[in-house]
Amino acid sequence: MSDNSAKAKGPLAGKVAVVTGGGGILCGEMARALGEDGAKVAILDLRAEAAEAVAEEVKAGGGEAVGIPCDVLSRESLTEARAKVREEMGSVSVLVNGAGGNHKDATTGPELPFFDLPEAAARFVMDLNFIGTFFPSQVFGRDLADRGAGDIVNIASMNALRPLTKIPAYSAAKAAIANFTQWLAVHMAQNYSKTIRVNAIAPGFFLTDQNRFLLNTEAGDLTPRGKQIIDHTPMGRFGDPAELLGVLRWLLSPDAAFVTGIMVPIDGGFSAYSGV
Repeated sequence: MSDNSAKAKGPLAGKVAVVTGGGGILCGEMARALGEDGAKVAILDLRAEAAEAVAEEVKAGGGEAVGIPCDVLSRESLTEARAKVREEMGSVSVLVNGAGGNHKDATTGPELPFFDLPEAAARFVMDLNFIGTFFPSQVFGRDLADRGAGDIVNIASMNALRPLTKIPAYSAAKAAIANFTQWLAVHMAQNYSKTIRVNAIAPGFFLTDQNRFLLNTEAGDLTPRGKQIIDHTPMGRFGDPAELLGVLRWLLSPDAAFVTGIMVPIDGGFSAYSGV
């Protein structure tokens, strides 16, 4: 049996998965894993080159993928992406809402107190994270409702449980995603199908393009904030993107058939530690 045949019979064989923010570090890892498990994967990202690069990696691993430039804050852009996915791959049954991130100008500091945070930066962070989850759920969630089955996995954050200093808009937006996950889980089950499940993953601290400036110096050493995070993470390190995959795979598997409306922390014990 060839490698491609093995992948075609993986646990997600026959399913079409959409990953927003799929050109990023964390969601790129998720997209590759979905491809390895047999899904046809549509990688959506505002950056066309990043989306296509991950799609090529999925295909190089024997999977089927397409990279689609898409703005998750535009229903028109999302609707066009949905039409392309349906034309090339079929109806969507898995949606991973991974688009998100912070902004330097929405981060407080000695030179930028809370009272002076620019409105544009605060709105950008709130929109990118919350509306960037809400709109794709509307557009692609219609496919799940039509077929009467499927899974939505939102990417929340430890900020949803314990707000962190310096990043008020990001913390609030991720808390909104956690609440929306519960709301949408109930709504889909009560109004469309008992086999549509909506859950969330809450990553702890992983180095990404959005937070690297807060956690590492240009020389690669820990910033004071980065050291504080490590000191409050019992496992004493940042997470590796691959360490998100076990929970993702579980949430999409039959083993989680009675699981909906939850948020799973993957944080090295950060949320369990009081600091004492």
